[in-house]
Amino acid sequence: MAAKPVIDLTAKAILKAGNTAVITGASSGIGRATALYCSSIGMNAWMIDIDEEELKLAQELVKGKAKDAKSQKIEMRKVDVSDYEAMSKLAAEVFDGDGKCNFLMNNAGIGRGGGALEDIKVYHKTINVNTFGPINGCQAFIPKMKESKEAGLIINTGSKQGITMPPGNLVYNVSGITMPPGNLVYNVSKAALKAYTEGLEFELMKERKEKEGKLKAALLVPGWVNTSIMLKNERLKAKEAGNEEKFDPSSVYFSEDKPAKGAWMPSQVVDYMVEKLNDNKFYIICPDNDVTREIDNLKMTWTMQDLIEDRPPLSRWNPDYKDKYEKFMADNKPKTEEATADKDKK
Repeated sequence: MAAKPVIDLTAKAILKAGNTAVITGASSGIGRATALYCSSIGMNAWMIDIDEEELKLAQELVKGKAKDAKSQKIEMRKVDVSDYEAMSKLAAEVFDGDGKCNFLMNNAGIGRGGGALEDIKVYHKTINVNTFGPINGCQAFIPKMKESKEAGLIINTGSKQGITMPPGNLVYNVSGITMPPGNLVYNVSKAALKAYTEGLEFELMKERKEKEGKLKAALLVPGWVNTSIMLKNERLKAKEAGNEEKFDPSSVYFSEDKPAKGAWMPSQVVDYMVEKLNDNKFYIICPDNDVTREIDNLKMTWTMQDLIEDRPPLSRWNPDYKDKYEKFMADNKPKTEEATADKDKK
């Protein structure tokens, strides 16, 4: 029996002129940077976000970077990713208009914190956006992507916080922001997304091997990035408290317009994502200016060893294990890291 042909699902094969990208969370940050990249290489881009005002500005910026403004389609739609029906209507519109979606990036997310007994409404909101948002995107688009017979990539934006699970009033792993005491809510949403995306790719892998499938999924895990997630989170909290008019954007620690030195810019994340997609990677664990991939590997290793060595959960932050964790990091830190202070932001 002849071997099935290997489908090229690298970024070079998928992210190219004439193909179509659908990107959620596209009004700012990594989503907007991805739309800019896609536009610059000649792709059609559908930019999706709930923030219509900021999305309009982003669309104009992306149109300005188009490789061929006359032939490319740069669309924007205000859509709540937590609404499955709305995402289904979006998928129908995209396929009615372009007939395909080659690159689906489920990137929209919110950075709400809270402990195990946080208000259930906060849990519902965070999980509906961060977990069900990507699931809705996959459910709405992937069947149509299969029917189109076009090769395609599905990228779900996860978080290091969904892997190492930092508790308490710690530094927020996606963007470096300090959350209120307890960010279990966010951890849960991103841990669930990691599990979903791993299962999705396993199913797609089997289809590629057994049924000539042409789709592949990957999990993008940013490091500390200068995005607007903190700005939007603080503005939302002010709005909920009835103080939106008094909210001062300059009070926010960092954003794309107020970049922190230790964080990457969104465009760096996109470049790294493209590089790893060209290497056929599933886990795209991004470093930043403070933490290398090698240090991230050690932190993830310690987390997994909680199970293997039967330690208490989240022992990295347990005072009884403080010295052991520090010794583990010191003993295993690559030589290239010895001269660099690990600020432990992940």
